[in-house]
Amino acid sequence: MSVVTKAFVELTPRELYAFLKLRSDVFMLEQRVDDVELDGRDLEPGTRHLWITDEWGCAAYLRVLENPRPEYRDAHLVIGRVVVRADRRGAGLARELMEAALEVVGDEASVLHAQSHVVGLYTRFGYEPYGEEYVEAGMPHRGMYRAAPGKP
Repeated sequence: MSVVTKAFVELTPRELYAFLKLRSDVFMLEQRVDDVELDGRDLEPGTRHLWITDEWGCAAYLRVLENPRPEYRDAHLVIGRVVVRADRRGAGLARELMEAALEVVGDEASVLHAQSHVVGLYTRFGYEPYGEEYVEAGMPHRGMYRAAPGKP
């Protein structure tokens, strides 16, 4: 299995359906997220979709967004919608996706909004919590920031 990375205009209808279904299954049905899932950001030219497929379909997904203004400090890039299918959790797929996402991020600063129980995953990639814990989509979260490599 390898990570696929595409912009929205490069996606096939089947690819789009596969990761939207995964996001819906996990965020809406399993986690009962009380927020809008289809927010329009998937369509933006700067958004990159990253996913891993196995023999049963889309097993893991995340997206990298590009904001016109920094969300925190100098970070214009946001990693989000990190999701792994229930039967593949613990298999290292989130780690694989994060490694690929950091290749997309390159030498730029970035942020993410981590569910509080998985903050440790992101600290392994150089992200540091900032601010107080907050509730987003009905769950506790922490903002996390990763400076551009070589910058404090």
